Amino acid sequence: MGVDLESLSEATSGAIGSLLSTTILYPLDTCKTKYQAEVQAHGQQKYRNLSDVLWEAISTRQILSLYQGLGTKNLQSFIAQFVYFYGYSYFKRLYLEKSGSKSIGTKANLILAAAAGACTAIVTQPLDTASSRMQTSAFGKSKGLWKTLTEGTLSDAFDGLGISLLLTSNPAIQYTVFDQLKQRLLKQKVKEAGKGSSPVVLSAFTAFLLGAASKSVATFLTYPAIRCKVMIQAADPDDDDRTKKDQPRSRKTLSGVIYAIWRREGTLGFFKGLQAQITKTVLSSALLLMIKEKITATTWVLILAIRRYLLLTRGKLKNA
Repeated sequence: MGVDLESLSEATSGAIGSLLSTTILYPLDTCKTKYQAEVQAHGQQKYRNLSDVLWEAISTRQILSLYQGLGTKNLQSFIAQFVYFYGYSYFKRLYLEKSGSKSIGTKANLILAAAAGACTAIVTQPLDTASSRMQTSAFGKSKGLWKTLTEGTLSDAFDGLGISLLLTSNPAIQYTVFDQLKQRLLKQKVKEAGKGSSPVVLSAFTAFLLGAASKSVATFLTYPAIRCKVMIQAADPDDDDRTKKDQPRSRKTLSGVIYAIWRREGTLGFFKGLQAQITKTVLSSALLLMIKEKITATTWVLILAIRRYLLLTRGKLKNA
């Protein structure tokens, strides 16, 4: 089976968009992650709001530590988005070919998006876990990728995989909402433009708004699981000042995390940091989709040009 160039174009543009949006918003992501990872103890908490995390970095002269784990996060984000967009686009094309349909319904779209998300979660889970531990380590004391991954067992690198698989519903909901809204807007624009006109595409601002709306819906519905995952993957509070090097890393379970939140913070604790999560993920996803929409055409042209060059080169070598 040959390479699916259309899926490759979608995957490449999605991965590039993810790389740029992740880098731009990474300090906010670090603050958000550290804020989410903290559980109130004895009625006290270190971070009462998101700005407290930022102030800690400023007061301790560790501003650059807001970028700790950026390389790992970018690697994870690039691979995740490439795998997701390639799988999502490929599964859609395969579904249309096998079913003979001209369009995909909402239920089928959710299933295909979830399947692509599951593949992504399995492939990138170790990087996801490592980046979370780096971000939640004390400012200035984050370890490198290899040391972070090898400080525990192999199963530790896959902490939170079960929740990650559950959270495949997040991008499934997001991209389904985005695609449905996009198709409706494009159909309306096509009717207004009339036949024979140039191809209709979304403007950057419209893509941004659709991305923000779709991610807000997905984030709100899945947030309790998101916070539990962050707490499971977070670095232990005593990791940075540990004197006993042979002390094993404490194992966190989903049931233990749920109980800790319920006992110390109550029901509202499951939504601690929701505003920060929505702010970060909405901006990130909106930027990602906006960038992807703008570079997809260019990426497609480049891939076709490279393919044509390789074919011409192969033909010259055969004739030589």
